[in-house]
Amino acid sequence: MELNPQITKTISLEHYNIERAKVHYQLSADELHHITLEKGMGRETSSGALAVNTGKFTGRSPKDRFIVIDDKTRENVWWGAVNIPFDKEKFERLRMKMTTYLSERELYVRDAFACADENYKTGIRVINEYPWSNLFAYTMFLRPSEEELTNFKEDWLILNAPGFKADPELDGTRQENFAILNFTQKTILIGGTGYTGEIKKGIFSALNFILPTEKNTLPMHCSANVGENGESAIFFGLSGTGKTTLSADPQRQLIGDDEHGWTPDNSIFNFEGGCYAKVINLSEEEEPDIFNAIQKGALLENVVLDSKGNVDFTDTSITPNTRVSYPIDYIDNIKKPSVGKNPKNIFFLTADAFGVLPPISKLTPGQAAYHFISGYTAKVAGTEAGVNEPVPSFSACFGAPFMPLHPTKYAEMLRSKMKEAGVNVWLVNTGWTGGAYGVGKRMKLKYTRAMIHAAMRGDLGEYTKEGYHIHSVFGVAQPRTCPGVPDAVLSPRQTWNNDEMYYKTAHKLAAAFKENFKKFEQYASEDIMNGQPPLG
Repeated sequence: MELNPQITKTISLEHYNIERAKVHYQLSADELHHITLEKGMGRETSSGALAVNTGKFTGRSPKDRFIVIDDKTRENVWWGAVNIPFDKEKFERLRMKMTTYLSERELYVRDAFACADENYKTGIRVINEYPWSNLFAYTMFLRPSEEELTNFKEDWLILNAPGFKADPELDGTRQENFAILNFTQKTILIGGTGYTGEIKKGIFSALNFILPTEKNTLPMHCSANVGENGESAIFFGLSGTGKTTLSADPQRQLIGDDEHGWTPDNSIFNFEGGCYAKVINLSEEEEPDIFNAIQKGALLENVVLDSKGNVDFTDTSITPNTRVSYPIDYIDNIKKPSVGKNPKNIFFLTADAFGVLPPISKLTPGQAAYHFISGYTAKVAGTEAGVNEPVPSFSACFGAPFMPLHPTKYAEMLRSKMKEAGVNVWLVNTGWTGGAYGVGKRMKLKYTRAMIHAAMRGDLGEYTKEGYHIHSVFGVAQPRTCPGVPDAVLSPRQTWNNDEMYYKTAHKLAAAFKENFKKFEQYASEDIMNGQPPLG
């Protein structure tokens, strides 16, 4: 394939102190695909997608993510293990070392946007060392028209150099890889790692600071869809809870699968122009939308291929965090543009491996804020001999690694918007029923879908003593009946057939909630504190 000179015009990067570089600007997906293959940096799969190996790092490195501490961030950022401060002078020296490294190299530059709502559209310039990293930027960010490129204004700059390794002693990093945000310069440095997720999460972190402080808009780590009645639904959930699966609903249009904003005028908009999905154990039967999106123009990461280019989605020999990125319009049933109005239901998804949370329960505003700050799910410890204990996992706001502000800031915004919009909030357990992991079984997807559809239709009855049961340990309201779901399934205690073990396990989980929340207590309102489990 020959590159189209009209598309691949060369631009100067000298104002970034990147000199004498061979610059490819705004290449098409086909061109980037071809260059990657030509350079021996990837393989084409039998479905036409490009497969690459990201190298040493196959996931984010949270301990190597930093934020420059200066007048803009000093009093606003929630500093600690999540948001690690970085000296602004060291940032400047590291940036100069990176631009020197990138000089005289072959580079790939892309201008794109974040935020589908025209009132929030943010210009992003990405400078990549690798062609497939630039393909990731193509798939994940909003792709501008030719007219928009003519008048393009860069709001944020990303310098991405996987081959550049920092010297921790000289540069102030923890190790050779790093991702550093500078909110004053509006620049993100990513080096020493080929994992592309650092690119998208860098912009997500930036928006999570900017939107609440400057736009009075709530950023959310969630998926969202909209029904024929124009009502939107929001799905929060950590990895493995079903966020992507449940929002990809054939009865509703997908707004987006990962990052959104909630505006003061009560609309929801997608930050991205693509999807970045896990593909471990992917099958066409279970996840047809994702499976069929793995075609020419999509980018697979760290999967294992046979000699014919067929992907073994069950193979975790490189990493269990195998991924694919693709443009959102590879999904058939999407909302165009990626904006929804009138959010009416919020679902907090948790894969409770303890098997004690109700499959669906309705939350009060205080409980909603408490569970939002907690961001609970559970991880399975493993299946080695006798090791069947689940492990609680908490991530504030269902996305702590990307939240520069204190979690209570986002929670108070969510609570205020819920009240203004009259939104119902539901806690949905997509995890275990009939016992903990190793004893019980995973909740059937058809039951979870039935409960979510019933909640959206208003078919879960009146919020009364007759219609709901208040859980004695967690204090949440669980409906007594739901169309398409056996009544016994709605009561986790009944599915256990062992009250003593059930309550012992429930108290154990409730205690874990309270222990985790201790670090937030001094910042939380009385209403939020009243949302905690009454027992534990």
